[in-house]
Parts: sequence; structure tokens; C-alpha cells
Amino acid sequence: MTFLKPHAEKIYALLRIIAGALFLLHGMQKVFGMFGGVPPEAPPFIVYGAGGIELVAGALIAVGLFTAPVAFIASGEMAIAFFMGHVMQTKNINPLENHGELSVFYCWIFLFIAAHGAGIWSVDAARAKST
Repeated sequence: MTFLKPHAEKIYALLRIIAGALFLLHGMQKVFGMFGGVPPEAPPFIVYGAGGIELVAGALIAVGLFTAPVAFIASGEMAIAFFMGHVMQTKNINPLENHGELSVFYCWIFLFIAAHGAGIWSVDAARAKST
């Protein structure tokens, strides 16, 4: 669709901002118990480990600060979440059956962001211009 080509950078920036903000919300859910929280039997490494990564990485990705390395870490966390939290628990690798499609999606979105970098409307871009 050629009519979207002139807007590709802006669309990518919005993708990064929205993906980061949504990831931040997952971290807030785990760490602060917001939005329904997590089940009381959730292990602390999920609540504070994964939740902490989601909270910090989501905020940094949304504002575009240290975007590539942070997105790479977030991608890895989501790969671990998929295999530990969905595949191992259900003994099923199909994300539609083990309810891991969101983990898979975040994993690949963040890997793409790690490869692409922050783009426009980011602290990384502003820092690059100032040097």
C-alpha cells in the first residue's frame, strides 16, 4: 500500500510506543497488583522478576530510551514466558491451545524493535541529534 509509505516511520513509532505502554501495564499488574493483579499463588520470580522487567522495559521502550538492548531483553523474557509459563505447564506447544499467543507476539515484536531501534519520537533519537 503505497499511500502508507510516507507514514512508515510514524506508524513504527506508534507501534513501539503502544507495545511499550501495553507491556508496562502488564508490569504494573504484576508488581503493583493493578488491573486485577496476579493470582496469589504466583511465584515471586514471576511477580517481581518478570513484572519488574515488564514494568521497566515497557516504560523504556515506550519513551524510546536504550530501546534496542531493552527490547532484546523483553523479547527474551517473553520467549522464556512462553516456554516456561505456557508450554511446560500445558505440555502443548500450540500457542492457541496453551494461551501463549500474547507471549509469542510480544517476543517477536520486541525482537523486531531490538533490530530496528527506537526510530523517531524517541529519547534515543533526541540523544543522537544532540551529539
